[in-house]
Amino acid sequence: MSVTTDGPAMATLHARHERELAEAGGHENALYSVSQLARQLGVTARTIRFYEDKELINPNRAGTTRVYTARDRARLMLILRGKRLGFSLREIKDYLDLYDIDPTQHTQVRQLLASVRKRIATLQEQRAALEQSLVELADIERQAEVALHQIQDETIE
Repeated sequence: MSVTTDGPAMATLHARHERELAEAGGHENALYSVSQLARQLGVTARTIRFYEDKELINPNRAGTTRVYTARDRARLMLILRGKRLGFSLREIKDYLDLYDIDPTQHTQVRQLLASVRKRIATLQEQRAALEQSLVELADIERQAEVALHQIQDETIE
């Protein structure tokens, strides 16, 4: 299936973009300092600079001062969400780079879908391993309690 600029998938992506712009101050021309952006997103200025060093964002400069746009803010929101969901910086960068390359966003959405499915599978495997560990630990706990009761019973007699 091909994604067109007037299809429902594009409408959804455009709506998300508009929502992000509204959250960024209501218009595309909003500008932020590193401290304003850090405060709004609940991260440190150092975190933002780290993502800049990794070339995930590329703010403009006014002399030596970094100036972030609504687009930078939206990208940072996507980066933070990606990290929270367990994606690597490489995966996030690849996804963000596709946004600039493919104006139809067809490739970006396909890659997102593949990455999300892979992450879901990984998390399901981790959940299964965690559940197995909990079962084993509960069994060890039960055995330790029985052993402790036996030891206590022997010392009372």
